[in-house]
Amino acid sequence: MLGQTIPALPVADVPAAVGHYRDAFGFEALHAEGDFAVIRRDGAELHLWGATDDGWRTRDGFAERPVRSGGESFLAGTASCRIAVEDVDALYAELAGTGVVHPTSRDGVTVTDFGTREFATLDRDGNLIAFFRWVS
Repeated sequence: MLGQTIPALPVADVPAAVGHYRDAFGFEALHAEGDFAVIRRDGAELHLWGATDDGWRTRDGFAERPVRSGGESFLAGTASCRIAVEDVDALYAELAGTGVVHPTSRDGVTVTDFGTREFATLDRDGNLIAFFRWVS
């Protein structure tokens, strides 16, 4: 039996990202230490991990593969996730004034051809978080 899925998003600065998710999205930190944090809002949980390895910048040529640790700094902001919500319109109204709404969603919640009402946001690193509600 499968359990809950928890997205893990790469960020450049974990403490700054925790503050951003608290102030802009309303998440609370359950755990934040070093390069890892667990944040939650209502039933949604996210894990934030530090993409802080800058060693790839100094590796010579192709003798050493540039991607080695899986935590390279260029990974920050390259992820996305989708979070189901009960009232997508109310959440949009809440987040619209925080500066996180993606430019494609500036006109409001949209209806998709695959059966959702949704809008997209970006965190401080550029990770895409879409909030949606299935249309019944």
